[in-house]
Amino acid sequence: MTDTKMTKRRLRSQDWFDNRDHVDMAAIYLERFMNYGITPEELRSGKPVIGIAQSGSDLTPCNRHHVDLARRVRDGIRDAGGIPIEFPTHPIFENCKRPTAALDRNLAYLGLVEILYGYPLDGVVLTTGCDKTTPSALMAASTVDIPAIVLSGGPMLDGWHDGDLVGSGTVIWRSRRKLAAGAIDEEEFLQAAMDSAPSIGHCNTMGTASTMNALAEALGMSLTGCAAIPAAYRERGQIAYRTGRRAVELVLEDIRPSHILTRQAFLNAIRVNSAIGGSTNAQPHLMAMAKHAGVALEPDDWQRYGYDIPLLADVQPAGRFLGERFHRAGGVPAIMRELLGAGKLDGSCPTVTGRTMAQNLEGRAASDREAIRSYDAPLKERAGFLVLKGNLFDFAIMKTSVISEEFRQRYLSEPGREGIFEGRAAVFDGSEDYHARINDPALGIDERTILVIRGAGPLGWPGSAEVVNMQPPDHLLRRGVTSLPTIGDGRQSGTADSPSILNASPESAAGGGLAWLRTGDIIRIDLEHGRCDMLVAEEEIEKRKADGIPAVPADATPWQRLYRRTVTQLSDGAVIDGAADFRRIAETPPRHNH
Repeated sequence: MTDTKMTKRRLRSQDWFDNRDHVDMAAIYLERFMNYGITPEELRSGKPVIGIAQSGSDLTPCNRHHVDLARRVRDGIRDAGGIPIEFPTHPIFENCKRPTAALDRNLAYLGLVEILYGYPLDGVVLTTGCDKTTPSALMAASTVDIPAIVLSGGPMLDGWHDGDLVGSGTVIWRSRRKLAAGAIDEEEFLQAAMDSAPSIGHCNTMGTASTMNALAEALGMSLTGCAAIPAAYRERGQIAYRTGRRAVELVLEDIRPSHILTRQAFLNAIRVNSAIGGSTNAQPHLMAMAKHAGVALEPDDWQRYGYDIPLLADVQPAGRFLGERFHRAGGVPAIMRELLGAGKLDGSCPTVTGRTMAQNLEGRAASDREAIRSYDAPLKERAGFLVLKGNLFDFAIMKTSVISEEFRQRYLSEPGREGIFEGRAAVFDGSEDYHARINDPALGIDERTILVIRGAGPLGWPGSAEVVNMQPPDHLLRRGVTSLPTIGDGRQSGTADSPSILNASPESAAGGGLAWLRTGDIIRIDLEHGRCDMLVAEEEIEKRKADGIPAVPADATPWQRLYRRTVTQLSDGAVIDGAADFRRIAETPPRHNH
């Protein structure tokens, strides 16, 4: 890049640093940057100022290696003629943030919007990894609409325990069933979990972290092949460098998120999510990202465009392998290449590379047909989300790629009633209630029981919690019954292998149908017609409403109160009500501060 090319278009940062109409303000903006050694010549040169949105810290171990990767990003920015400025983002660590990391996605979004809008940045590298770091970053990038590119951190290396592959998260859900059944002790439980996390990086399964970074690539917001490179591989540092270089070029070419995040790009992402066996958390996150991008994405689009897509990635929890094998097989580009060849992908979508998606995918065929199947020989024919509705909720989803043959035979294969199941409900108000009573003999839980949890949505928890993948009581686990049908207004870990009905909207705390359900009621689940209903007379439901909505915990922090007052339902993305009114806000420079 030459300085001549860089000065063709006046950059946003020049309104701060090189403003001839307000020299006094330029002096204020420049003066304090000098105290760590940067020069006024750099900042006034008209070279693009590129922010590095640093999501790595000791509080976010899944993203912590971005602290080191940022050096390579800086190198790329400098070599392309830009000025790097690194800044922290709000930490979001899925495993440890209580009451749930989902509470902080919108908070991180707000913080990043204010940074990108209020500071002299021409473009930004969005460092992502752990579940909610990706959607919060892309939501903010859409709101502000300065040139942006995603650098994911990559998954951990494959985990091994006693000679077997153990995937992060997935091993927890499987081991807790073994622990309850008496097959392992607590030390074995802990050791298996520790063995699943052998290196830097986020989940090595196709959990929410890997899913959301894959979808960032599918949307066209990261360099081709970025999402699946393991965090510890040398290629991760190499793509960090190339991402830094490309960030500068995006500014010079004026390629912004609004040019890339179209409806067709989001439909591509829905299809990719099905093909990789992606997390159910993709639904609210992708809905939120679309809303902030001004893209009309409907809840039913998940079934209309994603349900018939086959499962191509043989990766836990829907398959056998982990992140390293998936990457070596070709990763996200190989999956998308299969979809493109089958006519299931819009290859004309623009991307941050400056090329179309179809051009990015040239020569990207899978190299390992065990880990990534061909479109014509998939693991499962239909792997997308089923969208359900009924008198319990207006919207919920079920991840079909994790329906095991044993589960299908037990619950969905009655002759003449295939895909239909009726069972007695056992209702729990939050996870504390579930853990306290799941083994209570008075509940009479058996193989025909449907476990229901409520008070777990955005308003109820607050923030929506990953608690719907409830395991059966111990006496059933000891008999080999490892899963029961489960329903809830919360979410489920993307690493879980339970075919739950979840993300129910409206939630119980908002007066949804789950609020009026009682233990002992019969629920009919009809997957063929997308229905889920309690078989209770309308008059009885109206009488129950007099009891009021089941209680939820009080606000514990100021942000929890603000969150509850502003959040929408999971069907809508659980966004801040009204925030999507703000788009492309960088087009109007902010007022001066003195």
